[in-house]
Amino acid sequence: MCLGIPGRVLEVRDDAGLRMATVDFGGVRRDVCLAYTPTAAIGTYVIVHVGFAITEVDETEAERTLNVLRAMAGAVEAELGEPLPGPAT
Repeated sequence: MCLGIPGRVLEVRDDAGLRMATVDFGGVRRDVCLAYTPTAAIGTYVIVHVGFAITEVDETEAERTLNVLRAMAGAVEAELGEPLPGPAT
């Protein structure tokens, strides 16, 4: 089992013959390989696991998945009694 995070493709480019993209994950942008999602284009939502887009999803499914992940984080925070650490700056 893997955990895939949905994000929106902002930019697509060729990097030494490999299709790469800049993907936005709710304000955090990362480089992602599009080798497994050859039809992904700007505006497409993709599920990303360890830097690879593994499937395309529509916006509704991406939002649904993000809501589930947010709920999981909220449950963990409630259990710990403190907020989870944010991204490193």
